[in-house]
Amino acid sequence: MLEDKKTKVKITFLVILVGISSMLAAVVTDHWAVLSPRVERLNTTCEAAHFGLWRLCKKSIFIVEEDPQGKGCGPISLPGVKNCSYFKHFTSGEEAEVFEVKTQKEYNISAAAIAIFSLAFMTLGSLCLLGAFGKGRDYLLRPAGMFFAFAGLCIVISVEIMRQSVKRMIDSDETIWIEYYYSWSFACACASFTLLFLSGISLLIISMPHMPRNPWETCMDAEPEPID
Repeated sequence: MLEDKKTKVKITFLVILVGISSMLAAVVTDHWAVLSPRVERLNTTCEAAHFGLWRLCKKSIFIVEEDPQGKGCGPISLPGVKNCSYFKHFTSGEEAEVFEVKTQKEYNISAAAIAIFSLAFMTLGSLCLLGAFGKGRDYLLRPAGMFFAFAGLCIVISVEIMRQSVKRMIDSDETIWIEYYYSWSFACACASFTLLFLSGISLLIISMPHMPRNPWETCMDAEPEPID
């Protein structure tokens, strides 16, 4: 690999590491969205919630003053009793029916499954990219770029599914939530999509064959790249 190309690959690899870190933070945390019911009066307890791919956390908050931004419960940072439960995607009976109505189980299953595919693509891309630093293995840059681009696409699909899940939960008559906003886990997922997808495209561009230096120089008789 040429020294100039190796430098570009190293810089891209650093960006990819940031993207992978952001995606891992989004996958393992549960602050994708914060949901809030309407607060009708002060000096009462309300229940806000935040959730991610794997679990839903509810927090009982005692409201003593009005929210300056609206009449919702919160902010979620206020002290209160917190109760988190992992999504039971495979329960049966009445509990499963109630769970499916209130949390849109099919949406969360889809988002979590696609996020796992994204992690698999990131792992394959990382292995290919590390292998590309070996002698005469420039050809691994192309599959690495494709894997990272696919990982980014999976992330943005998962983000959109979660967004639709939140919308359905807010619009449903079966839930108490009337206000929502996307939190820092959601932002990490969006940042990861941007970094990984653009890095994947960059690796594909870097892996393109050596271009002729002069107008009269064809691709066939251009000087071959030296092999380390």
